[in-house]
Amino acid sequence: MSEAFDCAKCSESLYGRKYIQTDDGPYCVPCYDNTFANTCAECQQLIGHDSRELFYEDRHFHEGCFRCCRCQRSLADEPFTCQDSELLCNDCYCSAFSSQCSACGETVMPGSRKLEYGGQTWHEHCFLCSGCEQPLGSRSFVPDKGAHYCVPCYENKFAPRCARCSKTLTQGGVTYRDQPWHRECLVCTGCQTPLAGQQFTSREDDPYCVTCFGELFAPKCSSCKRPITGLGGGKYVSFEDRHWHHSCFSCARCSTSLVGQGFVPDGDQVLCQGCSQAGP
Repeated sequence: MSEAFDCAKCSESLYGRKYIQTDDGPYCVPCYDNTFANTCAECQQLIGHDSRELFYEDRHFHEGCFRCCRCQRSLADEPFTCQDSELLCNDCYCSAFSSQCSACGETVMPGSRKLEYGGQTWHEHCFLCSGCEQPLGSRSFVPDKGAHYCVPCYENKFAPRCARCSKTLTQGGVTYRDQPWHRECLVCTGCQTPLAGQQFTSREDDPYCVTCFGELFAPKCSSCKRPITGLGGGKYVSFEDRHWHHSCFSCARCSTSLVGQGFVPDGDQVLCQGCSQAGP
């Protein structure tokens, strides 16, 4: 009588049948699959011992069940991505979750270096200055009507230029004759004293401080000999080719102010009518 050779699970004879040997003894194929096989996460069927089994994140799949949840392409030998527990081939993932580069129109692949601004996305190498066409990368930039400029290009293209040195004004500055100037460029034509924030005047478009203008161009008071600039509301009196400050226009004898009064010229002097009638 032959020795018993039975399945360790169902105890049925294995003579003449296919079986699988384990450390616990031999198993017929159905019992082996029911005892040891994993369940496919996709179709929920057992993955038989003779099937190719794929494993991903604690889940088991038949080879034919391991496919993109959108296009059903097999992922057995393809790169893929898992999104919210769903398996996606790279094409479907890019179509669903990636953005298009605003410059070249190509897909910005997941994990690639990119830049985002104003709801748009660029490949890092496609985000260029509209002026010099160099990559902006992490540098500061200035948006303008759909274009993007690095700071030097923007200043060179749009920033106002100083009327004297023609260089751009990046901050501050003053306005003279409706033109922008660097504060340090607006100086007196005579003595080079800075004029920003100071009272000054001009001659033939050249700016002068009050002192230089008075010394160079202003008429001199016939009494005190100082310049009459008329700046700051200063008033003066003119008679023939002579000029006086209001405060200096007085009778040479009694010092009475002659502003708005009748007077009599007496050589280089002016006299009030009373002193003129009194004689020498």
